[in-house]
Amino acid sequence: MIKNIILVGSGKGGVGKSTIALNLSVSLAQNKKKIGLLDADIYGPSIPKLLDIKDKPQISESKKIIPYQKYGIKVMSIGNMVPSNNAIIWRGVMASRAIKQLIQDVDWGDLDFLFIDLPPGTGDIQLSLCQNLSLTGSIIVSTPQEISLIDVRKAVNMFNKVNVPILGFIQNMSYFKSNGQKNYIFGKDGVVKEAKKQNYNFLGEIPIFPEIAKESDLGIPPSKDSKSEIGKIFSNISNDLLNVLLKLNKIDVKIEN
Repeated sequence: MIKNIILVGSGKGGVGKSTIALNLSVSLAQNKKKIGLLDADIYGPSIPKLLDIKDKPQISESKKIIPYQKYGIKVMSIGNMVPSNNAIIWRGVMASRAIKQLIQDVDWGDLDFLFIDLPPGTGDIQLSLCQNLSLTGSIIVSTPQEISLIDVRKAVNMFNKVNVPILGFIQNMSYFKSNGQKNYIFGKDGVVKEAKKQNYNFLGEIPIFPEIAKESDLGIPPSKDSKSEIGKIFSNISNDLLNVLLKLNKIDVKIEN
């Protein structure tokens, strides 16, 4: 049984959504939670690279896909089923159908949370998931700049129209610290202000750390070290998310395998 399904979206590409979805998952797993992560970006899957997973998935005796297990979480991505350099040229209906299979045909087992890393935009995949699953809610990820927030507002509007609660906002690439001074490369507190303006929870911010890019390229989630500065940031965000969920009347979601 999957108790909670949470979408991680932004409406915008290139804001670090997959990196945050992964590291948030790893952080919650360190908090004794049973976590699954589904990469729903059919056309540009990132999770296989972020976890350095290259093998094709295995099939169980019950004909279910066995999810990968790394850093305490269960993971699945379409990116592990096709050659890495091949483009997936599917219409929206086919892509939505593939995501549905990755939810129903994967042996997820018992999970406290299944995070679904959404592709950019507000298209068929997003709408299909919102309309066909009992979702606990969604998390919005964005950089502080207005060019990102334009698409964030569209994503927020979509979630509101399909009655998916927005659990909170996360601001990525907030600033770069050099010689003890914060440099606001993409503007200052754009996501903080947007969350306040729209009356949503602000779950936290992630500064620009060179280590995040370096370790992600090596397939190592930097949040795995819970005592590091990056690990503590994701731990605080995961605790804030859990506190938000405690205030909600949650309904368990049962996915038949």
